[in-house]
Amino acid sequence: MRLCEGRVAIVTGAGRGVGRAHAMMLAAHGARVIVNDLGATLQGDGNDPTPAAAVVDLIRKNGGDAVANGDDVSNWEGARRLVAHAVDTYGGLDVLVNNAGILRDRFLTNMTEDEWDAVVKVHLKGTFAPMRHAIDHWRARHKLTGEPVNARIINTTSISGLFGNPSQANYGAAKAGVAALTIIAARELGRLGVTCNAISPFAMTRMTEGLGQITPEQRRLGDPANNSPVVAWLASTDSQDITGRIFRIGSGFVSVMEGWENGPRFDPIDDAAALGAVIRTHIAKARKNTGPKGTPLD
Repeated sequence: MRLCEGRVAIVTGAGRGVGRAHAMMLAAHGARVIVNDLGATLQGDGNDPTPAAAVVDLIRKNGGDAVANGDDVSNWEGARRLVAHAVDTYGGLDVLVNNAGILRDRFLTNMTEDEWDAVVKVHLKGTFAPMRHAIDHWRARHKLTGEPVNARIINTTSISGLFGNPSQANYGAAKAGVAALTIIAARELGRLGVTCNAISPFAMTRMTEGLGQITPEQRRLGDPANNSPVVAWLASTDSQDITGRIFRIGSGFVSVMEGWENGPRFDPIDDAAALGAVIRTHIAKARKNTGPKGTPLD
């Protein structure tokens, strides 16, 4: 069963890794895919049209329909051109998968302003900008027909943003922002018939290749394509009632993440000197923050 027959999908950062797998699977399910990739290095430098072109060639060899796009999604005009490319080529847009990203890991004591700005720009602005231009297209469609547009936004967050990871303050903060942006967009866009969800993928890609020795089993579980079935289903018309959710895709499991909840509470106290004992009492009652394995952090 082809879930996305005839739908038009943009996948950013689709030249390699997880994005490439998304593009391939969406095409296999009948979507017409705009394969966006600037072709930059892992640190975000330079550009190369080869990766995106290679994915397009493979999709076409497999009988699918795709075009390459090399716009920078973290640039406002680049994001606008990307959405216009989809509309001009295929007559519309139904699915936006925001996946593009870079890494510049460093502990806070050594992180530079440029390292912070570059990562936040690609991950957070590079998610917002395509969303904003896609929303313009969907609002116009909705205004023209008066009908829900049945469109999809699928963002990419990370366990670094959901749980925190030392040496990734820039990346984790951006990915936490993506998770919040996803929930807010879901609440705002439902009236148009647009859903917004996110995945936190697990994969062995060039972003994780420095983790050390990888066993064959870890490599199997870390195949980027393991993340794409969730994306293909969320991109389909079947998922119209699912929005504002974060899906963590781990090493052999998928989890529907649950957001922040109120913990132990107390009445306000005006006396700051007396407040410490009360706060300590309630912190002792609260569940500890957990790490990505679900175990409490020290």
